Amino acid sequence: MSRQGATAKRYPIQAFHAVGRIWRDATSRCQALPEARLTRRRWSRWLLRLGAAGLLLPMLALLLLRAVPPPPTPLMLIRLAQGYGLERDWVPLERIAPALAHAVIASEDNLFCRQALGFDFGAIREQVEAWRQGERPRGASTITMQTAKNLFLWPGRDPLRKILEAWLTPQLALLWPRRRVMEVYLNIVEFGPGLYGAEAAARRYFGRPAAALSAQQAALLAAVLPNPLARNAGDPAPGLRRRAAAIEQRAARITPLFDCLR
Repeated sequence: MSRQGATAKRYPIQAFHAVGRIWRDATSRCQALPEARLTRRRWSRWLLRLGAAGLLLPMLALLLLRAVPPPPTPLMLIRLAQGYGLERDWVPLERIAPALAHAVIASEDNLFCRQALGFDFGAIREQVEAWRQGERPRGASTITMQTAKNLFLWPGRDPLRKILEAWLTPQLALLWPRRRVMEVYLNIVEFGPGLYGAEAAARRYFGRPAAALSAQQAALLAAVLPNPLARNAGDPAPGLRRRAAAIEQRAARITPLFDCLR
């Protein structure tokens, strides 16, 4: 057979194989398109489910914790891992001297009973303006914000934690009455290394239950809150005594601001 004849026979075979390859490629691509779309849909559904869970789970947890004492908080577990121990004793608000709630409001959040969503918007505006002028913001954290943070989040000032705190706070303010916010706050707040809640703090520092705290002792406990790892209400330094005296005097002056606790 001549070379030309052999070449003529190979061309149809090569063309047939080429058409076959093109057909297979086109078929595989057509099959891949629905699969890719299905994968995107699956991811979209998972993202929607995660978003719904992120919205619903905190609300469900808050509804549950409105009626039952909370478990150990992230801060408690972190301090426990750091070797500080964990001492706490849950008591209802009726078994905590009103002077402690008054002292905490006078020290931490004057407008606790007046806030609609748990934020002090006036203080936030002041801190934003201070930041714009190059000053270091002092913070505008309310008792409701601190309660949300202590219940669910970790200590620190990183942006993610602040965003989550701002997201949880209005949910807490809307789902809980003010008395419940104060009750939980006074039972989980850190009063010393490994020491949480009014009852445990009152017994360690003053040898009495939280219900028997005097106004002076309540003011001392409120005075340690900005730095409970370094301040000791049972053996207060002169500066802590002065701060406690100022808190006690302020609490006596702003009694109309405690109406939500009655």
